[in-house]
Amino acid sequence: MKAIEDIFVSPTASIIEALQIIDRGSVQIALVVDEEQRLLGTITDGDVRRGILRGISLESPLSLVMNREPRTAKLDMDRDMILSVMQYLNLRQFPVLDEAGRVIRLELIDELLQRNNRDNWVVLMAGGLGTRLGELTKDCPKPLLRVGTKPILEIILESFISNGFHRFFISVNYKAEMIKDYFGDGSKWGVEICYIHEGKRLGTAGALRLLQEVPSHPIIVMNGDLLTKVNFRQLVDFHVETNAKATMCVREYEFQIPYGVVQAEGHCLRKIEEKPTQKFFVNGGIYVIDQELMQMIPKDSFYDMPTLFDEAIGRELNTSVFPIREYWIDIGRMDDFERANREIYKEGML
Repeated sequence: MKAIEDIFVSPTASIIEALQIIDRGSVQIALVVDEEQRLLGTITDGDVRRGILRGISLESPLSLVMNREPRTAKLDMDRDMILSVMQYLNLRQFPVLDEAGRVIRLELIDELLQRNNRDNWVVLMAGGLGTRLGELTKDCPKPLLRVGTKPILEIILESFISNGFHRFFISVNYKAEMIKDYFGDGSKWGVEICYIHEGKRLGTAGALRLLQEVPSHPIIVMNGDLLTKVNFRQLVDFHVETNAKATMCVREYEFQIPYGVVQAEGHCLRKIEEKPTQKFFVNGGIYVIDQELMQMIPKDSFYDMPTLFDEAIGRELNTSVFPIREYWIDIGRMDDFERANREIYKEGML
């Protein structure tokens, strides 16, 4: 990592200023320090996303989301002790302080274990018909439609690769051979790609029962017609930190009611709110699920991810939501496709 000062942030800064430090660096944390570089708290991507779920604006003071009592290491702790504590407490970052509480360095679990790759499998759903795109998908499956200079699915694949993921499964149905011919076994990108063949449409969850092996880590499942700048490492870390069995990425959606909304009690008018804006979290089409949930999916049946989450909630399993704050677009209609082609370079995704 670069100089430790690069991840320092003032206690008077805003959440978005801290977020810029987190996104700019590779260590996924900002350290809140005073003028003497004494540690006051920490902020991670997960802290920010939990704040978003509570309705906290990114322009708010970082004090509203920072962890005021982070775990820290003493300067005299050796490497083995630090690694042992980090593994026991499931810590990814560990600030090391001197006797005055000043930050000396930051230990990272990936560096201590010399681990860069993520062993989580990635399943990309690419079997849809893409009928809403009309003539564009008559002779070409939607995942192979080009946004800018590359197919949608290639942009998705390379985004995961840049985050350290290396084992992929692509679920195919419509014009499957075209997708297989383009991506092959993944050796062109230095990764492993296998294929899940849907003899009939099985939905975003049903195809998982066709996997020939049982994963040893949580798996990411993503629709093959999304473009996003989500940090997938942060997504998996969030899933683990929240002890979730299933995590759904969600996107904030605003809808303005074009009329004055009336609140009444019986025949009495109590309030009129003129053209209010409603905010909701909607399904973002990206999921992380633990291995045990795959056994809940029926074999050889159409079964979607929302149904799997409903089942998990019904069984009182821990389910989480991961708010997407980054660029995200679902290429479902022609205007979405045209918009993606306009925005792809501006967002730095090619």
